[in-house]
Amino acid sequence: MKTLSRIGISLPPDLLKAFDQLRGRSGARNRSEAVRDIVRDRLVREAAAGSRGLMFGVLSFVYDHHTRDLDRRLNDYQHRHVTSIVSTTHVHIDRTHCLEVIILKGTSARLRAIGDQVLAVKGVKHGDLFLTQVDPTRGSGHTHTHSHDHGHHRHSHPLRRSRRR
Repeated sequence: MKTLSRIGISLPPDLLKAFDQLRGRSGARNRSEAVRDIVRDRLVREAAAGSRGLMFGVLSFVYDHHTRDLDRRLNDYQHRHVTSIVSTTHVHIDRTHCLEVIILKGTSARLRAIGDQVLAVKGVKHGDLFLTQVDPTRGSGHTHTHSHDHGHHRHSHPLRRSRRR
């Protein structure tokens, strides 16, 4: 078990009340756990802002698919940035609105530029870019690359039945 350090903080009553409400919604079991979560989140965001290393991002946005040429423009834009896009998913919210989620990888500056450009397109109602990175000093040292021939390990595909060999 990791050694923990005990600290004390002082908060005005209204901020403490808001923090306790946030803690309750977040599912943190106690105030210490909630503070640790907030500190970790801020550290990741700060590291992402200044990182020149490999980052991953999730760009999610809602748009009006009736906006003239928007589907084509978004599709063209994604094809122009194919080297940074890992995956996309598309959800029909209602007859007018769609949710697009794009998983990205690249430098912080590149991912922010992609996010800013997509979110500025006419017809995009709102969205956000979340960036994260894996601390390379805490990894296993194992780099995981493979083709989809699955020669050295198996993947589970929920929509396919696996065949026994």
